[in-house]
Amino acid sequence: MQNESEQIPVVELDSIAPAEVAELDLYQKREKIYTRQIEGFFQRIRMFTGWPLLAGYFLLPWFSWGDRQAVLFDLPARQFHILGLTFWPQDLILLAWILVIAAFCLFFFTTLFGRVWCGYSCPQTVWTSIFMWIEQKTEGSRNQRIKLDASPWTASKAIRKSLKHALWLAVGFYTGFTFVGYFIPVKELGFQFFSLDWHPWAIFWVAFFTLATYINAGWMREQVCMYMCPYARFQAAMFDHNTLIVSYDPTRGEQRGSRKRTIDPATKGLGDCIDCQLCVQVCPTGIDIRDGLQYECIGCALCIDACNSIMKKMDYAPNLISYTTENKLQGKPEKIIRPKVIAYGIAISIFVALFLYVLLSRVPLELDVIRDRGQLYVEKPNNMIENTYTVKILNMDTREQAYVLAVSGLDGLTINNNKVISLHPGEIAELPLRLNVPRSRLLAANNVIIFKVKSTSTPPLVAEHESRFLGPGPVK
Repeated sequence: MQNESEQIPVVELDSIAPAEVAELDLYQKREKIYTRQIEGFFQRIRMFTGWPLLAGYFLLPWFSWGDRQAVLFDLPARQFHILGLTFWPQDLILLAWILVIAAFCLFFFTTLFGRVWCGYSCPQTVWTSIFMWIEQKTEGSRNQRIKLDASPWTASKAIRKSLKHALWLAVGFYTGFTFVGYFIPVKELGFQFFSLDWHPWAIFWVAFFTLATYINAGWMREQVCMYMCPYARFQAAMFDHNTLIVSYDPTRGEQRGSRKRTIDPATKGLGDCIDCQLCVQVCPTGIDIRDGLQYECIGCALCIDACNSIMKKMDYAPNLISYTTENKLQGKPEKIIRPKVIAYGIAISIFVALFLYVLLSRVPLELDVIRDRGQLYVEKPNNMIENTYTVKILNMDTREQAYVLAVSGLDGLTINNNKVISLHPGEIAELPLRLNVPRSRLLAANNVIIFKVKSTSTPPLVAEHESRFLGPGPVK
């Protein structure tokens, strides 16, 4: 139990100056940010958002679905396996639908909750948190890291630094190895690694993503969010006065100043902010949230947990820094449901419904018919009219299938090739086809006909394609 007359010792203030508003030279040398470790309510929430992402990323390639990897993007075979579904390059329209849905979800949740994606689930944030945790475990607390970097090189310092970078590279390697494992069967990739028999391209991509992870999460960190990520720049277009943001309450916090816990701040003309700088020291982008909303803020709530820990020690009300809205800070009524939110919600609902319709009505079979344009038609003996076509049948199923081709639309139409066609998964059959029709059965010079291919399996796979049959026209 602390003595009531004891002043709360929060941090050493000689290592960081009070926050000021100053001009920023975009070409100035980067000052390293030494973050302080903090625990709290929102950091526990981040554990439930970051760890599922990590577990899904690192473990998913190791699961099997039948006789293959559960998630595998097999580029040489042009097959993209996701659990029980197999997609082909012809299904890329589905990827477009997913990207559109993701974009509208981003707009929707940003309008409501601000940069919740950046603070809780963005891979840059999650991987950077891992690298920062490794740094804290190998080099010590914030003040210990500052002293270590300022001290001359010794054996102890070299060991600590080497261990940190070795662990960073290990995490980067496993990240790159897992990423490549989505494109090359991960078990096969692991066998190649231990037998030292890697393909040169596999070596290149694993090394590339290892270094990318090591540099982005270990060295660049906040610079990726501040200078490379476009989201921080265009988020303002989605914010309004009712968007949830991390904000400091100046009406309650000002004037800032240190004081003893037993002293009523009002008697000294002070607000609740004791100017401990802890909110600055825990911020991964190095900003002072008390300066107002800034594009560098990723909404991670570290400053909220830090400030609440001080408010608890001082016996003050929590949430001097909190998730709030500009309207609430200004004492105005808040509106959750507003036209922009409704519009985004409607758009998401429409696109999700369309995506599900396209996905559920998708048939793993493609039929393409190309009519010979070099010759409109050929008049054969016995008043027969002939048209020539090239028919392509692609089996997009995961099983071997047998297909039968039929054509309809004109009475008396005969086909020169209607045998059963067996195709392996991913195999394409290209068939030259000649259709003949008695001239007396032609209804017009340009007639609609329907090509139909049907599998012999149960339930059958069916695909249709409309084409044209040309001739001299009906007999007059």
